[in-house]
Amino acid sequence: MTRRSLYAASVGCLSFLLELSTDARVVRAAQSAPARSDAVAPAVTPASFKVVLVGTGVGPLVNLKQFGASTLVEAGGERFLFDCGRGATLRLTQVGVPIGSISRLFLTHLHSDHVVQIPDLLLTGWAGGGRQIPLEVWGPVGTRDMMDHIQQAFAFDIRVRRDVDESFPGEGIKVLSHDIQEGIVFDERGVKVTAFLVDHGAVKPAFGYRVDYGGHSVALSGDTRVSENLVRFAQGVDVLVHEVVDAAAVRARSGDPRGLERIVSHHTTPEQAGEVFARVKPRLAVYSHASNSESVITDTRKTYAGPLQGPEDMLTIEVGEKIEVRHFAQ
Repeated sequence: MTRRSLYAASVGCLSFLLELSTDARVVRAAQSAPARSDAVAPAVTPASFKVVLVGTGVGPLVNLKQFGASTLVEAGGERFLFDCGRGATLRLTQVGVPIGSISRLFLTHLHSDHVVQIPDLLLTGWAGGGRQIPLEVWGPVGTRDMMDHIQQAFAFDIRVRRDVDESFPGEGIKVLSHDIQEGIVFDERGVKVTAFLVDHGAVKPAFGYRVDYGGHSVALSGDTRVSENLVRFAQGVDVLVHEVVDAAAVRARSGDPRGLERIVSHHTTPEQAGEVFARVKPRLAVYSHASNSESVITDTRKTYAGPLQGPEDMLTIEVGEKIEVRHFAQ
């Protein structure tokens, strides 16, 4: 099956499934053309609750169809970015979100494919995006050290742009970092962000996040194999964004078979993810950090029959009385 036909089939299946629900519907609508990096940020209305799959790619491999892992949540008139994988700043600009408007970043874990675009978010969001307040970052132990070293690595550029040449405001290049533990990590303006531990094998600690706002909620799994803690924290959410591994595709790679098996063992298979969805019962289950392949959806359907959306960069999900899914117009 071609990618185009797979896409069409997936959309058709999703539309049918969501029509069966009284509280969810799919709306396909063209979004604005790619915005310039200096575009004025679109207004974030306090009443809105929106999720954008900025990048849905898997691991450190370069994928021009699916960029690195990153998810944007807009709630309470604020923007919250979860992970900052390869190309996140480009995708944000494509969907019309200037990177200078991002001042809160939450990290699930410190694997490179989840953090590699942070320097661009920090530096270009300041020097090219007009950010005038510090970038605040929450993440597992090691986050503070990582952010300190990023600033040290770019000390020359920061000094010249701040103190010598352009005289950009110093506040905009500051970083406020938090090494977090499980629990509520942000609670302002009616938006509550809760971090919960997940099981990413040898990568410890690793977190998922739950965002609650206005009586609605979204949970993001981060990288994990089946996690009972995730099932507990995700109960009652409207949308569950979960990772998945295409085990057959991983095992087909060249390399040490033992190493490839370890990769598979650190993630969730489609059948396992389906079982998680069936237990959590979100109004919409969504894949990210996942291969956009027919087999992933087919295998998930062996254990889950509810509303399901495959991985797709720049997909927008409006969360409210109805769930609305909008595909980015390429």
